[in-house]
Amino acid sequence: MRSATISRTTKETRIQVEVTLDGTGAYDVATGVGFFDHMLEQLARHSLIDITVRAEGDTHIDFHHTVEDTGIALGQAIRQALGDMAGITRYADTHLAMDEALTRCALDVSGRPFLVWQVEFSRPKIGEFDTELFEEFFRAFAMNAGITLHIANLYGSNCHHIAETCFKAVARSLRKAVEIDPRQGSRIPTTKGQLGG
Repeated sequence: MRSATISRTTKETRIQVEVTLDGTGAYDVATGVGFFDHMLEQLARHSLIDITVRAEGDTHIDFHHTVEDTGIALGQAIRQALGDMAGITRYADTHLAMDEALTRCALDVSGRPFLVWQVEFSRPKIGEFDTELFEEFFRAFAMNAGITLHIANLYGSNCHHIAETCFKAVARSLRKAVEIDPRQGSRIPTTKGQLGG
């Protein structure tokens, strides 16, 4: 089983994340930030990666530390579960529609982290959640998972729909990219002999 558990404790947050890459999309998420929990549940369900998250943070200040640190821990767990990345598909992309919104995600499980974020929101908040934190989450996730991640909202007007298409598009792309390609066998999908580093 390609799985991992990460615990991260700072003066601002206490986070534990468990992932199983070859799962069924089961989730058990509690961060204290309702909308964020909803998005992480979408990430699990549509990636078919089992994800458990327990996070306690200084949400009395704002949600920034909890969201960013969860991204760090989740990224580290994915990276650890991937091991040497032998046999993975590596590349994937998705166009994800939800009502009037359409978002594209393309990613490379390369070991070389990078984020391109081309998403704009017409409102600064969805409920109590700061929309600027979506970029912070995905940057922390990509940098710690070692993933080159491009997310672009092509169009849409409803901020909830735009956010949800981002998470679902990443989920669907991640599902395809981390799956074992039976034609690869035990090879690492690169001519360099290793990914990252």
